[in-house]
Amino acid sequence: MLLIVLLLVVIGDVVSISSPITPFTAYRYSTELEKGMADLWWTVDNGAKDITFELHMKTTGWIALGISPAGGMTGADIGVGWVDSAGKVYFQDRYASDFFKPAMDNTTENWLALRGRESNGWTAIQFKRLLDTCDPMDVEIKSGTNVIIYAYGLTDPSVGDISYHQNRRGSRMIPLQSYVNPPTENKFADLDYFEFRLNNSIVPSDDTTYYCKVYKAPTGYSRKRHAIAHKTMIDSDNVDMVHHLVLYECDRTVEFDDNNLAEGVCDDHYKELSRCLANTGVIWAVGGDEIVEFPEEAGYPVGGDFHIKYYVIEIRYDNPKLTPNRRDNTGIRFYLGKEHRQYDLGYLTFGTSINALALTIPPKVAQFTVDSYCPKEFTEVLYFFDPKLC
Repeated sequence: MLLIVLLLVVIGDVVSISSPITPFTAYRYSTELEKGMADLWWTVDNGAKDITFELHMKTTGWIALGISPAGGMTGADIGVGWVDSAGKVYFQDRYASDFFKPAMDNTTENWLALRGRESNGWTAIQFKRLLDTCDPMDVEIKSGTNVIIYAYGLTDPSVGDISYHQNRRGSRMIPLQSYVNPPTENKFADLDYFEFRLNNSIVPSDDTTYYCKVYKAPTGYSRKRHAIAHKTMIDSDNVDMVHHLVLYECDRTVEFDDNNLAEGVCDDHYKELSRCLANTGVIWAVGGDEIVEFPEEAGYPVGGDFHIKYYVIEIRYDNPKLTPNRRDNTGIRFYLGKEHRQYDLGYLTFGTSINALALTIPPKVAQFTVDSYCPKEFTEVLYFFDPKLC
């Protein structure tokens, strides 16, 4: 029987760190905000409903981290700190109402410094704040994607007032707080696995690219196996560019030359892939968990006599700086259970197709409605598999 579940799967990233300063404590998550320049660690305490950060930046001036509603300065909730020559830590709660210097938060002070130090030309400060402060000058840290902004100055503030950061700034979309509490990879350490992964593929130096690669289903299994979890592996060198990843299942009738499987910009292989870009196997986007475990009664079927023989990974790259010659090894790993589960796991996608005949945004409108229709034949198929679903 087929168990169909609805999943929006997103992951976070934990990557290599460049700071020479050892963090004050162990953290659940970490990321390199800017290569060789800015690193961030954090842990969420769900009991206390707060989050502890540790920010390292390559400067001996002030450093800042903010939570932004939309990625810019306007409306951002910002913590600014520095360590003076005597080792004393200063920290300020600020709010940016527009594209100018953020003002001191005049309601309540919710960014709280814990400790800090300077070493080898870097500044490291540990601080915390509540996930939801109920302060109109703060931004709630919600489950899923959060937009982080950061900046730094070259010197400590004069009389407590920060200088303009110029181009010493950046932003990242980061899942600070998970939707769920995912398992660690250790849980699957004794299981077989297989991967679909890019192999040093060159990322085009365009602003936005949809990149596709075809993979043959694993052939080392004489019978169908059930994957019980998957791990999305974003290349640590490209976390700033990988926007989302989709694994598609090709139509069972598709045939490819196994010695020359298509790879490159998706539009360049549209005819070859036309029957491979409908059925979804995995969706990843910036803003969630690295590992997804399936329900215990269901497994994702692969290999053996299962009818899906080819898959396509589609990756969207955002490269606004048009950086050339970046190479990527992003991919996905499936962990295989030792036994078959009760159900095959499938994915139900509903809505409307993204094309000129189905979804077109009208010009000069504030809002519009898209209607989609699900024919009775589809629900009859669902009933055939499991009447409890209808």
